[in-house]
Amino acid sequence: MDPNSLPFDADAMLDGLRPWVECESPTWDAGAVNRCMDIAARELAIMGARIDRIAGRMGFGDCVRATFPHRGAEPGILIMGHLDTVHPMGTLSALPWRRNGEKCYGPGIYDMKGGNFLSVEAIRQLQRADIATKLPVTVLLTSDEEVGSPSTRDLIEAEAARHKYVLIPEPARRDGGVVTGRYAIARFNLETTGRPSHAGARLAEGRSAIREMAKQILAVEEMTTDDCTFSVGVIHGGQWVNCVTTTCKAEALSMAKKQADLDRGVAAMLALRASGNDVQFKVTRGVTRPVWEPEAKGMALYEHASRIAKSLGFAIPHQSSGGGSDGNFTGAMGIATLDGLGVQGTGGHTLEEHIEVSSLVPRGKLMAGLLATLS
Repeated sequence: MDPNSLPFDADAMLDGLRPWVECESPTWDAGAVNRCMDIAARELAIMGARIDRIAGRMGFGDCVRATFPHRGAEPGILIMGHLDTVHPMGTLSALPWRRNGEKCYGPGIYDMKGGNFLSVEAIRQLQRADIATKLPVTVLLTSDEEVGSPSTRDLIEAEAARHKYVLIPEPARRDGGVVTGRYAIARFNLETTGRPSHAGARLAEGRSAIREMAKQILAVEEMTTDDCTFSVGVIHGGQWVNCVTTTCKAEALSMAKKQADLDRGVAAMLALRASGNDVQFKVTRGVTRPVWEPEAKGMALYEHASRIAKSLGFAIPHQSSGGGSDGNFTGAMGIATLDGLGVQGTGGHTLEEHIEVSSLVPRGKLMAGLLATLS
């Protein structure tokens, strides 16, 4: 099968993608995520897939599993993506859908609704051309990847275990490359406790939880080395400026290329203590993504994809990457996994998030070529 023969059209793909992007779906708004799941589920059902709606839990949205009819029952291909985004409701007012030449903007268009949609379009193109895949194809869309997949990891791992290959249309690397490994990631919840007092009349009697957290943030981030990084990205504390704050909470992230380095980083975080006896400091380990190291089956899958890309006129160099994905789980399980198959662009998680329109057709053809030829 020559994927070059498939009539992908970038303008038509943008028309189809727009409703997905304009349906805002921040992770913490389960109703919003479910509305986006509704759009995807309807489109996949029209294409002939059997739709299973898996109820959300832990306050997160539902997941959708779409299974396409196939004559075989052997382990097949799992396309896996997330529909949740980091952008809060109302971001469309600051980051509306708009096309500016070869760039198209919108919340979640790059990470990763563009990649999810081009995967659906790849299946549609194969159907229209009456090209049967050699293996069964399933699409799994999840709802909480942006916060580490705390409610869906068990679902992801169970579904992946029933498949031979996992294809993940997370954004392509800047050079158009793909991902054959991911760094290990750990999240932590931090909490400081002080002593309240009136900040105007009795300031000296209080012990500020915010002040203690500020000290701890500096200590955490100063632990960063070339082998293991630490950063604090969320902080909440205080309600009244005239009160010495009693409690303050924060969230930290640690990333390492090797599991042993992350394990040492986790131990260092859990060993942190309060700076004095009159305040308290507690570290609780949160969601962890295991390191996904390149291995033989995954690299064989990459080589196959690389040959398809070459036949389409472009190269897809590979790399291990930071910024975890659900590929951490499937790759660590030893299942042949290829990540970064989505669109090219930049500005993920910012108000400049956009895709390169010119990447839609070649990346769609690459996905179609993989689906049609993997066996």
